[in-house]
Amino acid sequence: MTESIRKHTANTFKALFTEYEGPPFAIRLWDGWQWKSSANLEPACTLAVGNPRALRAFVTDPSELTMGKSFINGDVDVEGDFFEIFSIVEQILNRPRRLRQQLEEQLAGAMVGLGRLLRHGRLNSLHRSQASIAHHYDHPADFFEPWLGKSMVYSCGYFRNAQDSLDAAQEQKLELICDKLRLRPEERFLDIGCGWGSLLLHAAGKRLAHAEGITLSREQASTAKRRIEKAGLEHICQADLCDYRAIDGSREPFDKIASVGMFEHVGLKNLPHYFGIAYRLLKPGGLFLNHGIARAHGSSVRQSSFIDRFVFPDGRLVTLAEALHAAESQGLEVRDVENLREHYELTLRRWVEGLRKNSTTLLEHVPEITYRSWLLYMAGCAAAFRRGDIGIYQVLLSRPDHGNSRLPLTRDDLYTESRSRREEALV
Repeated sequence: MTESIRKHTANTFKALFTEYEGPPFAIRLWDGWQWKSSANLEPACTLAVGNPRALRAFVTDPSELTMGKSFINGDVDVEGDFFEIFSIVEQILNRPRRLRQQLEEQLAGAMVGLGRLLRHGRLNSLHRSQASIAHHYDHPADFFEPWLGKSMVYSCGYFRNAQDSLDAAQEQKLELICDKLRLRPEERFLDIGCGWGSLLLHAAGKRLAHAEGITLSREQASTAKRRIEKAGLEHICQADLCDYRAIDGSREPFDKIASVGMFEHVGLKNLPHYFGIAYRLLKPGGLFLNHGIARAHGSSVRQSSFIDRFVFPDGRLVTLAEALHAAESQGLEVRDVENLREHYELTLRRWVEGLRKNSTTLLEHVPEITYRSWLLYMAGCAAAFRRGDIGIYQVLLSRPDHGNSRLPLTRDDLYTESRSRREEALV
């Protein structure tokens, strides 16, 4: 760029970030020229812009989608603290349009489009749900293992302190779910959206429950079956490729049900049907723990977003109030609600660290565009949890038996038994 254009660019950046209050950062363009938000402070991160079209995506025509495309295409990179980029992005998206147009006459080129996921069928239909789940989950297990850790749990951990390892936090989360369900030996347990089988293995191996799991991902189902066989738990544990809407209603009902990180796929319109099925699958007096992400009331979660387009198709976040209303409309009773928002930010930070640390290995299993999509997705979600735009709620529901919840009057048993198990593990 010429000196005059550089000066004009610097003035535009200064105008764009006049009211910016986040950590100091730098922008470095393709020719090596660099602009800093603070001349006196070391940048927490540097936005490396590789070409004019990428600059246009960030300055003159910004959206979550165009900026996300620039990153996964490799036109833009982040050096330093990856998480700090999101305060910069929010500032860009929230600035007046007239300021963003100042570079239009200097910048040329158009965004290089990426093919949108080919979707078939109605939103949340059986066929389309299977296609959406496959798009997100049907990468090789070898892609997930290096950053999910030995637990292979793809949902937030439960941290007793911020220094806990990811593996410890995931083990504690599985224990927490079983504790809240008060899962006992020989009880029939169903995991809706069982992933790679971690909760199934925990329920059968640690609690001696008869555990069944279902998933729409072929990769997850086959991996879960292999893990069950390796653990020697086939006699009390199984994982099947099945949609929850296709479960035979005439089968023996379950004592306890869990759904972890699945109901985000259901959609507001279908929530009553989802909770109604859970109600019918439960024995009277049974418990259902629904663990899922909900958006904060009034938050501006973008529906046609980068995540929906390239990472998590057809995911739709409802509010906690909408979820509880749908559950109660089907006869379920709300017994306990806990928001683990801070725990999910900690989990996502561990995952991003694992993605970056194992990039060479991961790129042996997926294309670079897939790797960069997941990296941006994870870091962006961590920022959203930190801001409070979204939360992760564990909601314990019961199917009362003629008004009898069959639950103790207090939670003392949860804390006593959980403490006892932790002490036994240390012996």
